[in-house]
Amino acid sequence: MHPVESHSVPLQEKPIRLQEYAVGIFNTIATRSALKKALKKKLVLVDGKIATTALFIHGGERIELYQSDEKTALKKLILPLEVLFEDNHLAIVYKPAGMLVSGNTFVTIANALTQNLQKSNQLDAVRPQPIHRLDYPTSGVLLIGKTSSAITTLSKLFKNKEVRKTYHAITIGNMEQHGIINFPIDEKIAHSEFEVLASVKSERFSVLNLIKLLPKTGRKHQLRIHLSKIGHQILGDKDYGNKDLILKGNGLYLHAKTIEFKHPFTQDLVTVSKELPKKFIRIFPL
Repeated sequence: MHPVESHSVPLQEKPIRLQEYAVGIFNTIATRSALKKALKKKLVLVDGKIATTALFIHGGERIELYQSDEKTALKKLILPLEVLFEDNHLAIVYKPAGMLVSGNTFVTIANALTQNLQKSNQLDAVRPQPIHRLDYPTSGVLLIGKTSSAITTLSKLFKNKEVRKTYHAITIGNMEQHGIINFPIDEKIAHSEFEVLASVKSERFSVLNLIKLLPKTGRKHQLRIHLSKIGHQILGDKDYGNKDLILKGNGLYLHAKTIEFKHPFTQDLVTVSKELPKKFIRIFPL
């Protein structure tokens, strides 16, 4: 191993876990998940000793990031992505349904980013990373950071609820025209708003609705859980509703249509949308 970056810890008011403190202190591992991977691979040393997630930082320590000398032959992933917006700081790509954003499998959006995006000319350019997640069966717009500062800043925008995301879904049953859903998820506050855009009668499902969804919080599977809780599951949702209420071979009818935020470096308002998938249009022709 050889050192890549180092960091001197200023005096802390109270002890803090390394896995909390070290997020963002290194340009090459700007996210929490990347830090955990580095710790697991024993690439982070504190005062010359291999660090663990249980270690507390008090101040005065020297944290070093190392890189393994082992060279691994990486298979080249051929996966063209639709790039909807891109500059030297960030990008927005389209994630098709039935694909993982990231994870321990080879075919992921994260692994395909370098071949689809232009390399940033910024000094803190890093391997592009997704800023948030979309479920495996969900399609739609996905925000990507291309520099260490962009990844950190965009993650804060999400944490501070300064990113507006609009979803569209097809749901089952007669619904109110507008509604607010406040059911907690995992004992945490969860807030979603919906608006019915159109409805059609269905011999099999009684009524199908095209709805617009505005999640105000970002809990895991929030929209799917919320709609199931009020008795109007999303068409194709095998996990949060009646498994028989699906259209075989068509998957989940949930689409992240629009993302909107103030660009953290240019201060421009960025609004990017991706049209509804064809399976939506077959039920609700434009």
